[in-house]
Amino acid sequence: EQQGTPLSLPVINTTQDKGVHEYYKVTKVVDGDTLQIDMNGTLEKVRLIGINTPETVDPRKPVQCFGKEASARMKELAQGKLVYLEFDDTQQLRDTYDRLLAYVYLEDGQMLNRKMIAEGYAYEYTYMTPYKYQKEFRELVNLARRSEVGLWSSETCDGKK
Repeated sequence: EQQGTPLSLPVINTTQDKGVHEYYKVTKVVDGDTLQIDMNGTLEKVRLIGINTPETVDPRKPVQCFGKEASARMKELAQGKLVYLEFDDTQQLRDTYDRLLAYVYLEDGQMLNRKMIAEGYAYEYTYMTPYKYQKEFRELVNLARRSEVGLWSSETCDGKK
């Protein structure tokens, strides 16, 4: 991993040209809400904006209910795939752990952030400031909850996150 000042990091094009995307290979799924990509030869961790999944890798916390399932689903969806990133002007480019903050899309246009919530593997998460898709993500959580899928199933974690 590359350490040092932000100047040593790769140049990231944060402009969103309609229909023109730069794709990056997912080299590792860290957990249900964090990926590692190969960004032009530099391995970058990407934290998906607006979602949170139960913890599986935080050494300070036990593995949380449905965390393994969320990680497994993200692996199924993203491992080895090509993705493109959408950045959000309402959020910083990087979080306190130096991960890029982005919405992550598969080649077919599906947004992983949205899909993980809709399928009940993640819940909506706002870190400090509202973000572009906050209202939609909250509606998706309510829909998943009403549908009792994933985290919200009475069979899973007693239907509680």
